[in-house]
Amino acid sequence: MKRENIVKHVIAAFFLAVVLYFLCYSLIEYRRSYKGPWTVTFLTDPRGKPAILINQKKLKISGFKIVFPDQTVPAHNVLRTVRFDGPGKKTPFGEVVFVDTTFLPGTVVLNIFGHEIQLIPSALTVDKKDYLWQWQTTISAQGPGKYQPPTKPRR
Repeated sequence: MKRENIVKHVIAAFFLAVVLYFLCYSLIEYRRSYKGPWTVTFLTDPRGKPAILINQKKLKISGFKIVFPDQTVPAHNVLRTVRFDGPGKKTPFGEVVFVDTTFLPGTVVLNIFGHEIQLIPSALTVDKKDYLWQWQTTISAQGPGKYQPPTKPRR
């Protein structure tokens, strides 16, 4: 083969590889994010009684509410929405224990007043009890929660 043909083939292969890379990257990124994140609204009433409202548009989950009747927080009339589309999210009350947003909506685990709340596409888990996603359902998380912080392995 002539040197000109080899150079043309190498350049053509390079451009084909670049085009395939960007095409595959775009498809994977679309697949990863097209369902959108969990949207959790943290709210309190005028007396400071906390609750969370869970929504996920693509899964048609809306108005799913968890109330904490035994608890109060110092901030009254709080209304803050958190979109769990990546790590490092802060919440007005409770803590984020685990977030996996590799493929949205992913999995989110919250510890709110000792109650372990796990958001997964197939079901909601509150204190190790599963609830099917039903439109505008209210769950009351009463009493002490069952959250067990992860233990560090011994070395």
